[in-house]
Amino acid sequence: MLWKGRRQSTNIEDVRGEGSGSGIGTIIILVVLFFGARALGIDPTEILSGSGVPGGGGALTQSDDSGAPQASDERKQFVATVLAETEDTWSGIFKAEGLTYTDPTLVLFSGHVRSACGLASAASGPFYCPNDKKLYLDMDFFDQLAQQFGAAGDFAQAYVVAHEVGHHVQNLTGILPKFNQMRQQMSAEEANQMSVRVELQADCFAGIWGHFTDQKGLLEKGDLEEALNAAHKIGDDTLQRQTQGYVVPDSFTHGTSQQRATWFSRGFKSGKLSDCDTFNNPI
Repeated sequence: MLWKGRRQSTNIEDVRGEGSGSGIGTIIILVVLFFGARALGIDPTEILSGSGVPGGGGALTQSDDSGAPQASDERKQFVATVLAETEDTWSGIFKAEGLTYTDPTLVLFSGHVRSACGLASAASGPFYCPNDKKLYLDMDFFDQLAQQFGAAGDFAQAYVVAHEVGHHVQNLTGILPKFNQMRQQMSAEEANQMSVRVELQADCFAGIWGHFTDQKGLLEKGDLEEALNAAHKIGDDTLQRQTQGYVVPDSFTHGTSQQRATWFSRGFKSGKLSDCDTFNNPI
């Protein structure tokens, strides 16, 4: 992806280094949250799963002598540029629909982070919190994406960011609030099935962003393949087969590898919101 020299978003909160400690206060908070959630009948593992792709991983972040990441590292610049491109794309799409797009904020963290949706660990992977309209990303996830999942490349990383922005679009258009309201009356299996449709639509929205990015001439040879490979590598069936050796379809929350790649490709090919209706079409 040809990203260097382009506008970088200022909607970035860099709190890396603030969440990497494991002091007794943090441990107490985690224990209280865990048993408090259990008492309310909530599965804490579902809270930590977030709405993004699963992840965590190694570290390649630059640091100064204090251990805090440098504000000018290239990976941050890349993410800020991708975010800026999503801002331009979705602002244009919303304007064409007679709507106003509100930019989300991307929070860069390490270790763990507190959001308006609760405390999350880097192990939960990138996620979007509709309560504060912020995207949360531990960029070490990009290392795991490449090394553990076999999905390397800058456009694979851009896909991850664009997917979470897709959830922000769903939030602004009322799709996410409606789903979160409906899931209160759903069984676990029904909620999972609906979650898959929500996630696949976010993949399709990421594809729409890719469509317009390609029209700008910013994509290089192999970029599309990187994104499709990433979508395939983080499908529920592929991840379950990799981690536990078997697949449980009723537990899927993001979609199969084929579904994720198909819906990203669908958005990429057309660039139309109408082609991303995962709720009224077979998936």
